[in-house]
Amino acid sequence: MIKDFKQISESQVSITQLMLPSHSNFSGKIHGGHILNLMDQIAFACASKHSGNYCVTASVNKVDFLNPIEVGELLTLKASINFTGRTSMVVGLRVESENIRTGTKKHCNSSYFTMVAKDENGKSTAIPGIILTTKQEIRRFARSITRQQEGKNRTSRFHSKTFKVDDYLHLFETSNSKIDLKEN
Repeated sequence: MIKDFKQISESQVSITQLMLPSHSNFSGKIHGGHILNLMDQIAFACASKHSGNYCVTASVNKVDFLNPIEVGELLTLKASINFTGRTSMVVGLRVESENIRTGTKKHCNSSYFTMVAKDENGKSTAIPGIILTTKQEIRRFARSITRQQEGKNRTSRFHSKTFKVDDYLHLFETSNSKIDLKEN
C-alpha cells in the first residue's frame, strides 16, 4: 500500500565518493560527464525511494559547473524531493567537493532532475505527495511549480510553427553573429 504523503526526510539520499584519476578529463579535472552520471544515479535513488517504484529521468534543469573538482577530493552528492506531481517528482541535487588535506569545501553545482515513476509494465504510476514542514521546503516546491510554468512558456514561444524571426532580430544587434538569411 502506497502512503498518500511522505516526509521529505524519508527519501533523502546522499553519497560520498573519492574522485580518482580514472574520473578525470584531459585537463586533469574530474570529467563533467562522470559528475552527471553520479547525479542521475542519486536522483534515481531518491525518486525510487520516495515512490517505491522504478523511476526514469524525464528532464534535467540547468547544470552549471561552478567550481572544478580535483582528483583526490571527496565528492558528496545530496538529493531531496522538492516537488511531487501525480506521477513525477522534482529531485533537487547539490554537489560539493572537499579537499581531504585542508578540509576546504566547494559548492560545485546544483540541479533539478524531473523523475517519473513507472509500474512493472513500464507505465507511469501514481506517487505519494510530500509533506512540507518548513519555509525552505515550501519555497522549493513553489520554485518547482514556477520553473515548470516558465519551461512551458519557453517551449511554446520558440516552437518552429509559431516563431517570428522579426520579433527577435533586436537580440542579434550586439551578438557575435551575422545573419545571412536565405529565403525558403
